Amino acid sequence: SLTTNIHLLFVSFYRPTKERYKIIAEAKMFPSDRYLLETQARFHGFEPDDAIVEVQPREGERVVLEEDILAAVESNADELALVFFGGVNYFTGQLFDMQRLTRAAHEAGAVAGFDLAHAAGNVPLALHHWNVDFAAWCSYKYLNAGPGNVGAIFVHERHGKRFELPRFGGWWGHDKATRFQMESGFRPMEGAEGWQLSNAPILGMAATKASLDLFAEAGMPALREKSEKLTGYLEYTVDALADEFPDARISIITPRDPARRGCQISMDVAGRERRLFDDMVAAGVIADFREPCIIRMAPVPLYNSFEDVHVFGRLLQTLLAGGGA
Repeated sequence: SLTTNIHLLFVSFYRPTKERYKIIAEAKMFPSDRYLLETQARFHGFEPDDAIVEVQPREGERVVLEEDILAAVESNADELALVFFGGVNYFTGQLFDMQRLTRAAHEAGAVAGFDLAHAAGNVPLALHHWNVDFAAWCSYKYLNAGPGNVGAIFVHERHGKRFELPRFGGWWGHDKATRFQMESGFRPMEGAEGWQLSNAPILGMAATKASLDLFAEAGMPALREKSEKLTGYLEYTVDALADEFPDARISIITPRDPARRGCQISMDVAGRERRLFDDMVAAGVIADFREPCIIRMAPVPLYNSFEDVHVFGRLLQTLLAGGGA
């Protein structure tokens, strides 16, 4: 549903012309986003390598500097149609300043949109206040709704009454007052509802609501505060093990500033590669491996504890010492 929703939003918000067609995005974006941008560019008659401007980390660095993004926006301003980023990079865990990027896009005469798959339920969001044009996210990651469950979109209210915006219509997005008259002539509802196509998956949304109720009870400010402390403790734990086992060549590629990351630490294990991850899994650790040698760990504040991080550190110490699972 996530990629489908972004494609549907691009119908309205990626309106390239011969003069303005470029999209600024992050290098190493999630593959489905890259495929989406490539196919959108081709659909509109542009070559992806020309239309998509990827901002890379500088040589010797692992994360993208926002100053480089702003420089790319400025240097491409006359040809720029869209700035599109993941709110939190899936690979490094880097949290982008979405308000800052949105402001830069608008100053260049472009639109700002975000894929929030790794941000929703992870970091506080104020999309309306930040003046973001559109965003989309899934609910099966940090929102705990289960694989394949309902996705969601955000459309800024200033666009919600722009009924002239091109979009793909569907029965569920049609004006509620006249929907059951079953007549021709699509009249979208105001707001993000007007981008809906089909009726909602109610059984799946029951699971989503159960999760969202917990988020409402805990509150994102409290979750974010615990998240920064949890990742800080995990960062400290990994750093201590990197010092203890220099031959393992362990390092952290996630930003060190807690304000610039989600509840994720990505660990480079170039000295052990896949073997260490396989040993971790065998010992009962639930993490994630990304080629060529990155282990992603997410101490989620809603249900992970500081004891979990401590136990993980002791286990990783045993594995690095050669004790096995």
